Amino acid sequence: MSNGNGPVGLDSHGVTTSGTIHWNPTTEELYEHALRRDEGVICEGGPLLVNTAPNTGRSPKDKFTVKEPGSEARVWWGPNQPIEPAHNDVLRGDLAAHLSDGRELFVLDAFAGAHPEHRLPLRLVSESAWHVLFARTMFIPATPDEIKVHEPKAVILHAPTFDADPATHGTNSSGFVTLNLTKLEILIGGTKYGGEIKKSIFTLMNDRLPETGVLSMHCSANVAHDGRVAVFFGLSGTGKTTLSTDPERRLIGDDEHGWADDGVFNIENGCYAKIINLSAEAEPEIFATTKHFGTVVENAVMNPATRQLDLDDDSITENTRAAYTLTQIPGSVPEKRAGIPSTVVMLTADAFGVLPPIARLTPEQAMFHFLSGYTAKLAGTEVGVTEPQTTFSTCFGSPFLPQKPNVYAEMLGERLDKTGAVAYLVNTGWTGGQYGIGSRMPIKATRTLVRAAINGELDSAETRQDPIFGLHVPVSVPGVDPKLLDPIQTWPDPAAFEETARKLAAAFKENFAKYEQMVSPAVVAAGPLV
Repeated sequence: MSNGNGPVGLDSHGVTTSGTIHWNPTTEELYEHALRRDEGVICEGGPLLVNTAPNTGRSPKDKFTVKEPGSEARVWWGPNQPIEPAHNDVLRGDLAAHLSDGRELFVLDAFAGAHPEHRLPLRLVSESAWHVLFARTMFIPATPDEIKVHEPKAVILHAPTFDADPATHGTNSSGFVTLNLTKLEILIGGTKYGGEIKKSIFTLMNDRLPETGVLSMHCSANVAHDGRVAVFFGLSGTGKTTLSTDPERRLIGDDEHGWADDGVFNIENGCYAKIINLSAEAEPEIFATTKHFGTVVENAVMNPATRQLDLDDDSITENTRAAYTLTQIPGSVPEKRAGIPSTVVMLTADAFGVLPPIARLTPEQAMFHFLSGYTAKLAGTEVGVTEPQTTFSTCFGSPFLPQKPNVYAEMLGERLDKTGAVAYLVNTGWTGGQYGIGSRMPIKATRTLVRAAINGELDSAETRQDPIFGLHVPVSVPGVDPKLLDPIQTWPDPAAFEETARKLAAAFKENFAKYEQMVSPAVVAAGPLV
């Protein structure tokens, strides 16, 4: 049975459909609607499999921020594409008319943010049942009592079958995501990819939370049984979800968090994990969710005879995903909150194979590497990429930052100074040579190093300073081959190592030039030494 509706009707959003409106349907009801409407199929164990092609990932060129007086001065224009209010108004009117055209609609009332003082009441209005199931999984659904008084501050109008006209609406294509930061309104159309819903709300929170003194973070977080909290920053493919989903610790969340004065809180209710090549042996907790009722699986391939998912099949996309609730991970934190972090881990997958597997950072180095947000694209992952390429995404989340990056970096630096939290840079990429020559950093060694760091065992360990990157690398860590800790020793050709390392150091410096006027000289000096 659906959970009903509250005091705010759809007419307040300019939507007046004569079709059936499903208010706050349950997971079971959304399954029935999705199957009735041929939006997906059920796989072995009960997950709902959907296909979002041709959009199997986010489309940054189709995401816009409305250039309006209330937010214009604080927005980081350039990375954030502007759309004129007049264009957005026309787009909004046409989208609302589309939703009002006798359509069957699905409405979810929910929250972003597990902290009662910092949560954002939101509403999703969609023509698609499975997208509401996705949102019900990813956001924090309002309880029946909360629904009765729910007054959404943020609203998403969502219509995958509505295509924009670039000439009329000022977009780049038929797909679009627009955000009005003052009205807290999001318009999404022309794409079925679920991640656009998730990340558009995160973008709103990245604008809203710093205004209230909370650091918003693109990170995962977990907590030990003794209360020690760790946060993990990292771009896609660096191991953020894998390393934070640890049976020895309790998961707070895998992707989006706020750091308030009284601790860390999850912005979401669920996880949205990449599942390509996922295995029960390497990642048992995440693998198990792909056989659960309530999980939404995007773009994986199913055997129609056995209903089994083939998680190694990338014929639709390499970016296969599973959305599941945090409660599906054994031992996760039901409150989605914990205390002040004692450890900050920054993950990078260095495909050049020259960064050490772990290094302790000074507060200034932490700000430098936070602003850099380095990882590497691999050969073959994109057309034209034939060798590893440096990728810098500031604050490990550039596409989702409405404000200038120094806003977030300074807040991180203040928290490191105030709390004494220790920051580490962890390379989950290559060793013994670059991609294609060396080998991937052993996951067992990475887990050992990360556990030692987040348990506080490396806080006072003896270190050596890397002569090229200036990083403070532990001399020895129990259970880890000392040779692995000194990357040059893993290369057969030391001269080739040095040349490659200097090339990467130069790329760091070149990239950081755009931030030099935003930060102190001490942060600028915290980069590579050569």
